[in-house]
Amino acid sequence: MKVFSQKMQISAKVDELKAKQLTVGLVPTMGALHQGHMALVRKALNENDKVVVSIFVNPTQFDNKDDLIKYPRTLDNDVELLKTVSKNDILVYAPTVEDIYKGNTVSQKFDFDGLEFEMEGKFRNGHFDGVGTIVKRFFEIVKPHRAYFGEKDFQQLAIIKKLVKKHNIPVKVIGCPIHRETSGLAMSSRNTRLKPEYKKAAPFIYKTLTTAKEKFGTKSANKVSEWVEKEFAKHDLLKLEYFIIADTKTLKPVIRKSNKKTYRAFIAAYADDIRLIDNIALN
Repeated sequence: MKVFSQKMQISAKVDELKAKQLTVGLVPTMGALHQGHMALVRKALNENDKVVVSIFVNPTQFDNKDDLIKYPRTLDNDVELLKTVSKNDILVYAPTVEDIYKGNTVSQKFDFDGLEFEMEGKFRNGHFDGVGTIVKRFFEIVKPHRAYFGEKDFQQLAIIKKLVKKHNIPVKVIGCPIHRETSGLAMSSRNTRLKPEYKKAAPFIYKTLTTAKEKFGTKSANKVSEWVEKEFAKHDLLKLEYFIIADTKTLKPVIRKSNKKTYRAFIAAYADDIRLIDNIALN
């Protein structure tokens, strides 16, 4: 499996593939790959001739330097895992920070029509400027026909769709269902850092989401939110950062339910110093 570290190399390879009339998918990742990523890669392979998997821990989307430092970097293991899916049809692009940013490691400023100010945007300063910067850069370097993102980062998915629309980028963005461990915990590279007692406690997040979904059928968004906050207040190990029921189009918190709108519940919680997010469709 070929691992490219320079943008000129991967761009030239993709141009070569396109000259042969082959389609190219892109799965952007920050590495520490797990079966959730593999599900994205498999879907991309089903819908394209070749797939580029980018592996890059992007510094501009971290507002917490410690989180950036501690983020797992496991390139050799990642490549071996990708080989179990396909040895011939996956190209890995694992650039350096210098290759991407050329000594100027700062984010471009974006306007995502307010999507960036909801939920994660309220708690992670500049995060979505960093996301927009790196995804736009990958789209420019790889020029894929399609790009695949998991719905665990639903807000990010919405923002990337907005990015493509506002900047007229010729790529189809495809969202893929959340991949879960048998316990229900949403798969995340951060899960590998959970201490045993926190790993055992973390499925409470998804369990709470599923119960919140049931309650939303008969109760108001405010009542459901109050219930979730009380449940977390009783928990010894997990600390709730936010729980929000939002309109899937605007991502704004719901004030009054409407049968004409679709809603999703979003949650962020800390297990020790590790921040976990999840969400669930409500209707």
